[in-house]
Amino acid sequence: MCIHRGNESEQTTAIPLEKEIVKFIPKSKFIYCADAGLGSYNIRKFNSMGGRAFVVTQSIKNLSKRFQEAVFNDFDYRLLSTDREITLKELMEFDKENPDNISLYNDKAYKVFNADNEKMWNGEYREITTKNGKTARRKVYTTLRQSIIVTFSRKMMEYQRKVRNRQIERAKNMLKNCDPEAIKKGPNDVRRFLKNTSKSKSEYILDTEKIKEEEKFDGFYAIATNLDDPVKDILEIAHNRYQIEDCFRIMKTNFDARPVYHRNTPRIEAHFLICYTALLITRLLQRKLDDQGTHLTTDQLINTMKNMIVVNEEDIYYRAIYSNSKALEALEKYAGYQFDSQYLMKSDFTKILRKIKRRPSYTTLKS
Repeated sequence: MCIHRGNESEQTTAIPLEKEIVKFIPKSKFIYCADAGLGSYNIRKFNSMGGRAFVVTQSIKNLSKRFQEAVFNDFDYRLLSTDREITLKELMEFDKENPDNISLYNDKAYKVFNADNEKMWNGEYREITTKNGKTARRKVYTTLRQSIIVTFSRKMMEYQRKVRNRQIERAKNMLKNCDPEAIKKGPNDVRRFLKNTSKSKSEYILDTEKIKEEEKFDGFYAIATNLDDPVKDILEIAHNRYQIEDCFRIMKTNFDARPVYHRNTPRIEAHFLICYTALLITRLLQRKLDDQGTHLTTDQLINTMKNMIVVNEEDIYYRAIYSNSKALEALEKYAGYQFDSQYLMKSDFTKILRKIKRRPSYTTLKS
C-alpha cells in the first residue's frame, strides 16, 4: 500500500509505484492500464521498455485536428463482434425496437490507426527568444510508438445525451430562477452551457454551439496502446478497469475511506489499512458466495450484515430483531450456521464459537 500526500501529482507517483510492483513479478509481462489522468507521455514511455506495455484512455478532444478528422471520418469502421465493415450512419439509424437488432444495439464499432506521429508534451519546457527579443517558455513535444483504438457505441451515445438533456434543463431553470454568476462553475457543471453575451453586465443565454460541439463526441471512446494483440483483447483489458474503480467507490462510500480525520502518518496509514482490510474481506466473501451460485452486490452484503442485530433478553436468551432474506440464506449456507432463528439461547452461541475455533486458520480460493 503506497500513500501519497493529496497535493502531490499522480503523474509523478505512478512510475515509482510501478517499479515496486514489478519487483513482485520480475519475469511476468506487465501491462499498465489507467485512465487519461495517468496516461502522460513519460508514463507511456516508461511502459514501452523492459517488456512492459500500456493501455490508457485517450481523450479524443485532446487529439490533434488531423486525428480528430480520422475519428469522425465514417470509413474503416468494423463491428467488434464479427469484424465486418460497418458505417457509423448504419449504427445510428437502425431500428433498435426490432428484436432482431438487439445484438447490434449492444455491439460496438471500432477503428484502429497508427499514432506514432501524434505529438505529446513530454513534461519539459525550453526557453526561446521571440521576434521582439523577449524570452518565453514553450512546451517540448515529442512522439511515441503507439496505436489508437476508437470505438463507437450507440447505447453509450444515447445515455450521454440523456444525461446532457437533464443538465440542459437544469441550465434553463438556472436562467429563469437565479443569477448564474452566483454559482461556482466546474468543468462538468451545467453552467458550461451558459454564455454571457454582455461584457459590462450579466446577460446569460443558452450556448447552443457548446451543446452541439459536445454532442459530436457522444458514443465515442478511445484508448492508446503499444500492444499488437487483437482489438477485442485490448478492449477487454481497458474494460476490466471498472473493477478497480468499483473498489475505490466501495472504500469511499461504504467504508468511509474519505474524508480522513487524522494528521499523523501512522494513523493515516492505519485508517486506510482498516478500509482496505474491510474491502478485502468483502471481496473474498463475495467470491465464496459466487462459488456456491449466489451473487450478492456489495450493498446487499454489507446491509445484511449491518442489520443482523440481536438483543440480550435479561441475560437468558438472545432475540433477533432482523428478518430473513435471500442474502441471509446465502450467508447461512456458506457459514454452516443458522442465523434466521428469532430466539437463540446462550448455549447456541457457545456451540457456534466452538465450531469456529475448530475450523482451519486459512481457506483456499479458486483463482
